[in-house]
Amino acid sequence: MFLIVGLGNPGKEYDNTRHNIGFETVDYIANKYNIDINRKKFKGVCGEGFINNTKVILLKPSTYMNLSGESVAEAMNFYKLKNEDLIIIYDDISLEVGRLRIREKGSAGGHNGIKSIISNLSSEAFPRIKIGVGQPKGDLVYHVLGKFNKEEMEILKEVVEAASVGVETIIKDGTKEAMNKLNGFKASNIE
Repeated sequence: MFLIVGLGNPGKEYDNTRHNIGFETVDYIANKYNIDINRKKFKGVCGEGFINNTKVILLKPSTYMNLSGESVAEAMNFYKLKNEDLIIIYDDISLEVGRLRIREKGSAGGHNGIKSIISNLSSEAFPRIKIGVGQPKGDLVYHVLGKFNKEEMEILKEVVEAASVGVETIIKDGTKEAMNKLNGFKASNIE
């Protein structure tokens, strides 16, 4: 069984913001596999279903980004999961829009949601899919809470699809295989 967590902030005002690309990706996966994310549990909303005959829990923490780890730890403890059964999907400012990167472990890299998860799990070793949202041209908070423009939204459709392939690959063949397959991914509609 896998716990697939998209990071973001709850509330309509955060829809389509850079910080919420994790939520958007989990919604895409839910739609693709007909999984309803409608149960309030683990300080978030979640749903159960199957990807390639493997049971998955999709989770969107409702704690706000800085406390995401509380929600993740609660779900991990409830299902008695190991870190390798966890996949976190989130925004990364060090990658340009149109790119993604998969890692088996690593530091928070300044991302408060990941910082919270590392703190709550007492470990940096868990699979993650980082989706590029580009470098801020000014204030970081303004950037990550800002909305994507129309052009970026088009690019992101392809990246979100690639992230869902990443999730499928991690589940079926492991994180290393997903890294081999998708690291270096670049949306076809960027230069």
